[in-house]
Amino acid sequence: MDDQVIRMGGVSVRRGENLLVGGVDWSVELDERWVVLGPNGAGKTTLLKLAGAEMHPTTGTVEILDEQLGRTNVFELRPRIGLCSAAVAARVPGDELVRDVVVSAGYAVLGRWREEYDRMDTDRAAELLDTLGIAHLADRAFATLSEGERKRTIIARALMTDPELLLLDEPAAGLDLGGREDLVARLSGLAMDPDAPAMTLVTHHVEEIPPGFTHALLLADGGVVAQGLLDDVLTEDNLAKTFGQDLELQRSGDRYFARRRG
Repeated sequence: MDDQVIRMGGVSVRRGENLLVGGVDWSVELDERWVVLGPNGAGKTTLLKLAGAEMHPTTGTVEILDEQLGRTNVFELRPRIGLCSAAVAARVPGDELVRDVVVSAGYAVLGRWREEYDRMDTDRAAELLDTLGIAHLADRAFATLSEGERKRTIIARALMTDPELLLLDEPAAGLDLGGREDLVARLSGLAMDPDAPAMTLVTHHVEEIPPGFTHALLLADGGVVAQGLLDDVLTEDNLAKTFGQDLELQRSGDRYFARRRG
C-alpha cells in the first residue's frame, strides 16, 4: 500500500436537488491525524461516510486503502476501517456486556451470540478497554454506561480489528466538560502513538481537537474552505469563512479555543 490511505478527487455527492459535498479534493497519509471542522450541514459526516466506504460519490473518485469505491468489494474493505459514530452506538443491544461490544468487532457483528473467541482476542479487548480507561466496566451492560463511557467503548471496538484507518464522527458530542476533557486526553494519547492508524476526526468545535492532530480540513456548504497543516489552516480568517461569523481564536499550549468577537 502507498502512503495515502484516503484519496478523493473531484468528489461530489447529491441527494435529489441537494448538493451535500461538491468538488472535494482531499488526501490523508498513513502518519497523519486529520480534523474535519465545520458547522451543521457543511458535509462533514458525508465525507466521513465516503471515507468509511459507507457511501459512493455521485461524481469523482474515492480511493480508500488503495481500493477505489465502485471497483472493489466494500464488504471486504470495511473491516480494515475502524468507525466510531453515534449510529454504531445506537445499534448496540442495551444488555450487551462492554467486553462483548469490543470483542465482537472481530466478527463484524453487534450483539454476541454463540461466537467463540480465543485468548488473543479477549486479551486484546481487555488491553483496549484499559487504554481507554474503562477496564473496570468490562462486565457492565452497555445501557448502564454514561455517554462518555459509551463513546470510549465504541472507540475500543473500532480499534479491535487493528484497522489501517480510524474514523471518529463527533466523538465528544453530548459529553459534559469532564467527559469531553477525558476523551480529548485519551484521543491525544492515541494520536501521538506512532503505531496508531491514520485518523480522521469530525467535530464542530476547535476545543475538541486533541493535541497530536496534525492537519485540518475546513468545510462550509459542502465545499472546502481550507486544508493543510493544522497550524497553517486554523486561523481566525478561515474560521470566519467556515462559520460565517467574526470569531476570535486563542491557543493555550496545544489546545484551541474560539468565541464570537465583541
